This record gives sequence, structure tokens and C-alpha cells, in this order.
Amino acid sequence: MTTEASYNIAVIPGDGTGPEVTAEGIKVLNTVATACGCRFDFTYFPFGGDHYKATGVVLSEADLAELGTYDAIYLGAIGHPDVQPGILEKGILLNMRFHLDQYVNLRPVKLYEGVDTPLKDKTPEDIDFVVVRENTEGLYAGAGGILKLGTPDEVAVQESINTRKGVERCIRYAFEYCRRRNKGRKLTLCGKTNVLTFAFDLWERTFHEVAREYPDIETDYAHVDAICMWMVKNPEWFDVIVTDNMFGDIITDLAAMIQGGMGIAAGGNLNPEGVSMFEPIGGSAPKYTGKGVINPLAAISSAQLMLETLGESAAAGRVENGIITVLRDDLKGVGAGQMGFSTSEVGDLVADYISKSETTER
Repeated sequence: MTTEASYNIAVIPGDGTGPEVTAEGIKVLNTVATACGCRFDFTYFPFGGDHYKATGVVLSEADLAELGTYDAIYLGAIGHPDVQPGILEKGILLNMRFHLDQYVNLRPVKLYEGVDTPLKDKTPEDIDFVVVRENTEGLYAGAGGILKLGTPDEVAVQESINTRKGVERCIRYAFEYCRRRNKGRKLTLCGKTNVLTFAFDLWERTFHEVAREYPDIETDYAHVDAICMWMVKNPEWFDVIVTDNMFGDIITDLAAMIQGGMGIAAGGNLNPEGVSMFEPIGGSAPKYTGKGVINPLAAISSAQLMLETLGESAAAGRVENGIITVLRDDLKGVGAGQMGFSTSEVGDLVADYISKSETTER
């Protein structure tokens, strides 16, 4: 923990239930700040569907420049039923990733005690791994186009862009993370070398070249389809997985379900040398807006991940212990309306645990 550290956090509550779960994350952050002797200054931004409908602006260059001055960004959710799909996602999420060069998407996958998994006979000891996804290249780079739109001869091309720089920095981050995590000390490359022979030749060659600098880390490879199979059959085989943008997008949704669902899955969009953004990976769930039934633990977990990334490991540990305790001792389920508590009450439970643990330590 950095003594008396102060952090300026940009908050984008976003759409639907985003503001509700974000409020609980901030509640927990303020509580743990008191316990650990740091301070958070929050600045709120209105970006999302309602802002776009009112102004016609998704995210301006000036907005992006301002976001780049903060220590971190805390996001609730993006997605509005009255805005065409893709406008907000590309205009806000992808725009921030590219402009702020958040080249790593980090997705911890951890089954906690008290949470049901659809995998038969699997326990928290079996499901505890991390996916490192390249976040600014691949199919999401937007290269391609459409020819002869609306005709029988229409052609659509979407190209996957993979640079040596982009691939290497993601793989190197994964090796470093695997070493810091110090659990299984095993890094698995997820790809499709038997079909995507150009892009994943680059990934595979780079992976093995960088691996020579990390003799303490065991390396492994599996095709993306095999990863999906083994993630269901033997998730205990994985420690850290590194992969490209598209495959990472797919396998992390599967991973979220085996850890208990979107209600507790959190992620970070990281620029290790710059400004990172943290969010629950579930959507805005507009049909539940204002009902107080959404589980805020994914948002609280993303706040925990933010603390870890900022170097506040003691505070992050307190938050995770609070999440573990509430899941084990209080909640009846993790889905919308299944918890036995309202959204704000779950946030209260975690905050109360942190406060009590501070008193006990004193």
C-alpha cells in the first residue's frame, strides 16, 4: 500500500443498471480507502446512450484527452435499447481502448465458495485462472469494407491486423503477470495455428522467442476450440492464457459462466504504462433498471482489480475478502433477483465487512 496515496478516478456510470452497480463499487472504494489510508477523488462523466441521444456526440476528442489525465477509469455499463448496436460500443469502449492504448484485456476467472458452477464436481480449487487478451488489434482494428452493398455480388471483408509490436507486448505482459501471480507458473497460448497460418505463425513464433527470457514459466499451446473443450472438462489445467482479440472475447464469456455467471465477472482494459479502465463484463441489463435486483459484485470486483493495478494490494485484498465472505455467508444466488438482498444491500454487506475487519485488526 502507498501511504496516504491519492487517486483521481474518472467514473462513467453509463447505461441501464450501470449507475446502480457503479454506486456500490464506489461505496466499497470509499470504505476501503478509510481502512487503508488512501483517498479517491471521483469525477463523473455522462457518456452513454442518453448523452448520445441528447447531444448526438458519443465521445469527443476533447473527452478522450481529458480521460487520459486520470489515474484510472471506472465504468458501469454501455448499451442502450434506443441506440443502434455498435454505435456506443465502438464510439466509447473501442475508442477509449485505442486512444488510451489499453492493449491488454485482463480477465480473472475465479470460482468462489458459495457460488454454483454448471460444471459437475468442480470446486474453487479447480477454477482459478486468468485470460490475457490482446485488446487493440486483430479483427477489432476495423480494417476491411463492403463492396457492391445490397447486390447479389456483395462482398464483405474484415481483416485481422497483428503487428509484431502488438503481439509481443501482450505476450510479454502475460509472462510477467504469470510470474507475479506465482500460482501454476504456466502460460498457455490460445490460437488456431492449423488454419490461421499467417496471424498465428506470428503469435507462435513470438511466444516461443519471448519464452526463452522466462525459463521459470512453463509454456503450453492449444487451439481455441480445444481451449473451449478443456475449459469445461478440466479448467484446473489452466493458470494464465494469452490470446488474440477475437478468441479472447469468445473464451472469456465461457469462462464467466463457469465461474458462476456475468454477475460476478470483472475485467480490466490495461495500459500498463498509462491509463487503464475497469468494468464488470456483463451488459447494461436495461430491463432491470431501477429495480435494485442486479448483483453489484462484478462491479465491486472490477474496483478490486483497479486497486491491484494501482498498487494498492492491501486494499484489494480487503475487498476480495469482503466479496468472498458475502458470497459464502450471505447471498442465496448470484443472478438478478436471486441474491436475497437488493443491489445496495449487497454493497452494504461488503462495505460492512471491510469496516469490521479494520476494527478487528486494531
